Amino acid sequence: MKKIIFTLIIIPYSIFSQDFNIKGKVSNYNTPLAYASVHVKGKPIGTTTDEEGFYSLKLSKGDYILVCQSIGFTTIEKQVTVNNNQALNFNLKEDVLGLDQIVVTGTKTEKRRTDSPVIVNLINSKTLDNVVATNLSEGLRFQPGLRVETDCQTCNYTQLRMNGLQGGYSQILINGRPIFSPLTGLYGMEQIPVNMIERIEVVRGGVSALYGSNAIGGTVNVITKIPIKNEYNLTYTYQSINNNASDNILLGNATVVNDDRSAGATFFINKRDRNTYDDNGDNYSELPSLKNNSFGANLFYLPSENEKIEASISSIYEYRYGGEQVNKAAHLAKQSEERTHNIIMGSLDYQINFNEDKNSFIAYYGGQITDRDHYTGILPDDENELNSFLVNPPYGTSKVETHQAGVQLNHKVDSFVGGEAIFTFGTEYVYDDVLDVIEAYNYKIDQTTRNWGAFLQSDWDITPKINFLSGLRIDKHNLLDKVIASPRLSFLYKMNKESQFRLGWGTGFRAPQAFDTDLHIAFAGGGISRISLSDNLFEERSNSYTASFNYDKATEHLIAGFTVESFYTKLNDAFYLFPLGEDNFGELFEKRNGDGAVVKGITVETRANFDYVLQVDAGFTLQSSKFTEAVENIEGLPTKKEFLRTPNTYGFATLTYTPTKRFNASANLVYTGSMDIAHFGGENTGQAIDEYKDTPSFLETSLRLGYTFNSNKLNTGLEVFGGVKNITNAYQNDFDIGKNRDSNYVYGPSLPRTIFLGLRLKSL
Repeated sequence: MKKIIFTLIIIPYSIFSQDFNIKGKVSNYNTPLAYASVHVKGKPIGTTTDEEGFYSLKLSKGDYILVCQSIGFTTIEKQVTVNNNQALNFNLKEDVLGLDQIVVTGTKTEKRRTDSPVIVNLINSKTLDNVVATNLSEGLRFQPGLRVETDCQTCNYTQLRMNGLQGGYSQILINGRPIFSPLTGLYGMEQIPVNMIERIEVVRGGVSALYGSNAIGGTVNVITKIPIKNEYNLTYTYQSINNNASDNILLGNATVVNDDRSAGATFFINKRDRNTYDDNGDNYSELPSLKNNSFGANLFYLPSENEKIEASISSIYEYRYGGEQVNKAAHLAKQSEERTHNIIMGSLDYQINFNEDKNSFIAYYGGQITDRDHYTGILPDDENELNSFLVNPPYGTSKVETHQAGVQLNHKVDSFVGGEAIFTFGTEYVYDDVLDVIEAYNYKIDQTTRNWGAFLQSDWDITPKINFLSGLRIDKHNLLDKVIASPRLSFLYKMNKESQFRLGWGTGFRAPQAFDTDLHIAFAGGGISRISLSDNLFEERSNSYTASFNYDKATEHLIAGFTVESFYTKLNDAFYLFPLGEDNFGELFEKRNGDGAVVKGITVETRANFDYVLQVDAGFTLQSSKFTEAVENIEGLPTKKEFLRTPNTYGFATLTYTPTKRFNASANLVYTGSMDIAHFGGENTGQAIDEYKDTPSFLETSLRLGYTFNSNKLNTGLEVFGGVKNITNAYQNDFDIGKNRDSNYVYGPSLPRTIFLGLRLKSL
């Protein structure tokens, strides 16, 4: 039977009838690969290499296919005839394009990327390092079809847009669990430190059949660090933001695994301290100050050969302040937002394999608790109003709890209508409670949602070249009167070893509840804007279609490929924000159901690696997002069909040059096309009218250089690195000024030109 530390590790299995020793070494050229797996294809017989890369297997006489695998390297299969003791070595090459990686998000079961009927894109920790991402938000920009935008000039909350849809249509998972609460959706992508992340799996298009509400645009699954071997890493980075603000970041990781690799833990710590940044000299910040202290651990334990227990726990503290740059209490600033978050989140998974690994049972739990103290206010000009304001300043509190528990059963059938299939059944319960109160504004969101879901899926390999995936999920949401059914169909045709053609269709829904940006209170026209839900609001439904062609070709010196994907999503009863007018505190909006909307487009991505020295990745999206009927965004202005804040073109490119193992250089760019954005005018802001604006396009370029000094005696490396983000300082140049500014009038790159320097101490 297999031991399941992680996807590619298989623990030795022996029987007394075996007669011959098969020994050898697994290397990447001259570097031994510890903890690589060597197993017999189709049989539960295998082992892992030791710290020097050596393995040993006992096999009885016969013909076998031995499979050698290691995370980050291409898989090798060798046929061997066993009739005596013999040596068999493996030289694995780095899987630079990630084609051999095992992914789980597209089907909720382990699949090789090229065998998955749904395209799953990967962002690994190496890519996050090359683009100098400090958190999840900065790393997600380097995937096709994804765009991360900053939506508030004062607090800088972010949202992820997938295939042209707003953040509320994107579901973010932590280790496969939807514990990103509505409140966490505002700031959570910046609060997840990069050293917490092992890899990110991205599925574009509707996957509500697996993950329920919110997965209309796609799903991002953040896989946290996995304990593999004893190692450590300590990194310090200093960033100078346009010579005007400092940012200090300290990251640390350590992993401990016992000798027989039946238990292990990996730990992370993160400390960040960033000053406020004022770009236009009005003494109001464009980037808020940040103080972040985070720590956590992932653990695993194998009670037996067939069982695995995994647990994770993380604590995140963040203080965030934006607005007038004064050394006073937040309510004494002319305009400011202050946030203090204390977040605890964790998960617990149990898995057992049985019936010769044809069946697996998984029970899981994930949860998050967030306590938040916050202030959002602007000092009135009228003396009487000012006195009332100071007596009862608008401080608020938030309490959010999110819990998910479920079970899943996978059953493999070796012979199913001429092929083989994996059937997946599961049920889960999600509870989310949001309490957000600001008494001074008579503002209160007190909402509890409960959703029970059940799903089933057939992953059918009709032939070695053809796969058909079908699935259905039913959800009963406490805010809906009826049960929601979300079917899903996907088709994969592997034309040859290099090419795959895919078709997909799925339905989805969004429940009528407060999500992500709906919880954000913004400044506009000298007051604040708030969003409420219509009394007769009902669910939004979707139909999503995708078609793609994928090609990758490997030669002796070059690995190259491309993917072309088209997407079409029809939204029925689409949500939009209707302007209600003003009250004593500012602008009022109501979330309503519209007629519908269509989002469609095409994404092209290319990749190439030459001799494991030079690698290029790029992606570009051309798309359209429109309501069926025009909607009103600002009272008194013309209605518009186009989604606001949604460019029709956007993309990225990364280039990595590694001539030696010690020196590396990387460059990247992010392109954002022009888009329509609403601007609420305020007095003394430099732009005092309500209007639509067509923003300019932006091209943000960055560069990183690094060199590592190794000490083999100490088994330690010291990397020195540095570079520049946004070299050309492509940054918005028409921010509103003063306390009456429209804080949502922000677009373009999240950082101006930023110089960074760093040191990394790591085990070899």
